[in-house]
Amino acid sequence: MQKLLSISLFQRLAIGGTLGVVLLLAAKPAVSQAHVIEVLADKDSMFKISGQKKPEITVKAGEPVLLRITARKGKTWNRDGTVHGFTLLRAKDHGKIPGWNLELKQGMQEFNLTAPGEPGDYEVLCTVICSDNHEGMRIKFTVTP
Repeated sequence: MQKLLSISLFQRLAIGGTLGVVLLLAAKPAVSQAHVIEVLADKDSMFKISGQKKPEITVKAGEPVLLRITARKGKTWNRDGTVHGFTLLRAKDHGKIPGWNLELKQGMQEFNLTAPGEPGDYEVLCTVICSDNHEGMRIKFTVTP
């Protein structure tokens, strides 16, 4: 009789433990996956996105973003080795978006960012004078609700 009771107790603990793990996993919030954006900051002082003639980025307000940028050195660069910049500005007042003022060294870099929380039009521009064509190094950036 004692042996039967201990097995029954073990089974109850196993079932209770499994149920607890299932409840714990069900209560855990889903982790949203980052929106991956790949950009080439090229040696000709142009931002490029594969498959786009004129680069544009569209993200949802507040979504996590993994920005993967490959930077190639142009005709000029900063003394610290920065070859391009990637700065996000509000289109209406050219205010900088905190956390989106990136300095790019030659090669591939990844940045984990959060899209602005306010829907609207933004603009990315290069902040390193990289050549005579530097002023044209821009990307239209749209944040949707």
